[in-house]
Amino acid sequence: MADKKITYDIFPNGAGFYANYNGHHVGEITFVRVGADKMIIDYTAVTEQYRHASIGLNLVRCVANVARNQKRKVITMCPFAAAMFSKYPEFDDVRFLRAR
Repeated sequence: MADKKITYDIFPNGAGFYANYNGHHVGEITFVRVGADKMIIDYTAVTEQYRHASIGLNLVRCVANVARNQKRKVITMCPFAAAMFSKYPEFDDVRFLRAR
């Protein structure tokens, strides 16, 4: 599976992203803006056969980029997003709280 066939499109309401592979919906992530400076990732899902294709990680990256552009910090209520934030230091700049 080549990444170039995967697209990440923002929801029409701007509160999440779809992952599509060759025109088929294979994943999504949703978030809620809280106040002027925070957002909560509350849900991430990827179709089982695509779970090892970095699609979930890339969906989290999409939201992190929105947070950066809007100068927001991210709260991860979704267990998958929380795991990605813990595993990858690339999210440190948008993390709301860091575990000590």
